[in-house]
Amino acid sequence: MSIDIYVCLTVERRPKEGRLDMRVTKAQAEQNRAHIVATASRLFRERGYDGVGVAELMAAAGFTHGGFYKHFRSKADLMAEASASGLSQTVARTEGMAAAEFVEHYVSREHRDGRDDGCTIAALGGDAARQPADIRTEFAAGIENLVAVLQAQSDTPGDADQRAARTMVIDMLAHSVGAIMLSRACPDGSPLADEILDVCRKEILASLAHGNSDQPAARSPEA
Repeated sequence: MSIDIYVCLTVERRPKEGRLDMRVTKAQAEQNRAHIVATASRLFRERGYDGVGVAELMAAAGFTHGGFYKHFRSKADLMAEASASGLSQTVARTEGMAAAEFVEHYVSREHRDGRDDGCTIAALGGDAARQPADIRTEFAAGIENLVAVLQAQSDTPGDADQRAARTMVIDMLAHSVGAIMLSRACPDGSPLADEILDVCRKEILASLAHGNSDQPAARSPEA
């Protein structure tokens, strides 16, 4: 006599090793995207837009290369968003600073050497000039915001005084950015790198002081 024995096995499906058995929430996806943008902003300032590829960038952020296209259509899209983020950081750090204080901080060896954490305008302004219009648009908006913040520190209520203050701020910003770019173009240990910063900082501050002394004195109530 033969006995047939049937054995029923229940197989538990497990996620493949390294794969999370859960979906990424919308909030987590937004945090991941913000982290990628922040990482890109830092790396682009340090190495330039062409100095870091998508795979290396994603690895630095702690993600796989394939995950990039879940967040961005192209590297150019990330470049624009990272630029906007970096420019916003510069504006935020400048709020509350008078023009002279801004120059002291900006035209300094510390800023010159801290490229990855410094001003996006000085770090990527040259690169941005060769990029598509959307990136240059972000730079224009960021520069305009920075000018507005610096201009707001001056007590110039009249229209003519406002125009003069804007002219002064643009001139000061252009000279400050140029000083950093020229200094960075020299070797780190070059005496010229420090000389450029020292000369430019002194001259910009002198120009600011001269401009302030040219402002007409406030009239007394009896005048």
